[in-house]
Amino acid sequence: MIPDLASPRLLRAILPALSLTVILVAIFYLQPRAMSYMGLNLLLNLAVPIALATIAQMFVICVNDLDLSIGAYVGFCACVTATWLNDAPLIGAAALAACILAYALLGALIHLRNLPSIVVTLGMSFVWLGLSVMLLPTPGGKAPEWIRAVMTLKTPVVPFSILAVVAIGAAVHLLLMRSAYGAVLRGAGGNARSVARAGWSMLKIKMVMYAFAGLFGMLAGMALVGLTTSADANIALRYTLLSIAGVILGGGEFVGGRISPIGAVIGAVTLTLAGSFLSFMRISPDWQIGAQGAILIIVLALRALINRAEARP
Repeated sequence: MIPDLASPRLLRAILPALSLTVILVAIFYLQPRAMSYMGLNLLLNLAVPIALATIAQMFVICVNDLDLSIGAYVGFCACVTATWLNDAPLIGAAALAACILAYALLGALIHLRNLPSIVVTLGMSFVWLGLSVMLLPTPGGKAPEWIRAVMTLKTPVVPFSILAVVAIGAAVHLLLMRSAYGAVLRGAGGNARSVARAGWSMLKIKMVMYAFAGLFGMLAGMALVGLTTSADANIALRYTLLSIAGVILGGGEFVGGRISPIGAVIGAVTLTLAGSFLSFMRISPDWQIGAQGAILIIVLALRALINRAEARP
């Protein structure tokens, strides 16, 4: 059966990929040299940490919460990686494991006390930022050699950053969209009562989702240090807004457990490329965040039109 190309459902599904394609075409038009191995490698240099942070945010949004601390958390993990993990690997590994545990406990606190996630995570953002400043008062530290080697890996034909984001999207897609437990995790955001009646612990699910967010946020911090070779307490603060935008741009919703791991990765890559596109247009960095927000608004407006068309009889 041939799919209807004008179907609202199909249009909504391909909208993230369409947005990415439009940005790529615009970049290649403005800078034809970008259409090469080296050009793509430079354009997508920061795509991996942004994609990991976006996936971290997606796990939280999947259970109808919102994490306003992910940027500060990624920054703290970056500081730990550039200091303790490099100088004393066992202490650094223990600290990063404790970070994941702290995220799981944060999910438990939000669930047990029925607290608004926005308020709790906003408070935690100051905690993570304060810990980062205490650990690394001034920019510095050094990336462990093995992380640096992984993030600067030269793969044949296709740049490593592209292979990495594809692997990230595929792995999380298999976990959440193709496994039985993944259906339960997504169901907790769509219909928590039904999941609880089926015998699943909502507390455990919340802790698992927040632990996954902590894991991917930690990986984002490590990847960022591998690319920048050093760390700073403020290195990833803008990742909070970028991660939220990436999830929504990729087809996710704030409620209902509606998420798309592959779409979230595409959204993260689109926002990464949007920064390069705006630089090619010689737009001041002070205006680039606003321009990225405008791109998100345009895509959301298109999605709203598609949803309205789908709702018509």
